[in-house]
Amino acid sequence: MDSMGEKRYSNEEITVVWKPEVCIHSTNCWKSLLPVFDPRKRPWVNMAGATSDKIMAAVDKCPSGALSYFANDAGPRMEEVADSTHVPINHSDA
Repeated sequence: MDSMGEKRYSNEEITVVWKPEVCIHSTNCWKSLLPVFDPRKRPWVNMAGATSDKIMAAVDKCPSGALSYFANDAGPRMEEVADSTHVPINHSDA
């Protein structure tokens, strides 16, 4: 547990941060991805329950900001990597 009651749950790619004091219990997280966010289990976040992309999509549905995530690597943010995809173009007269 981190400062101010923050809890962190990680897989190899991302870390999900939960701030219980901010949570308004909208249920968006577990309704959208129960294999990861299950309030009946302890710990209630199972990072092995889905892909990182699905987890990030579920976290993005949190209206209060109690759930957030960040990439575990020290490289560019995941959004920047997706936006900087380069496709080679062949200019030969084949």
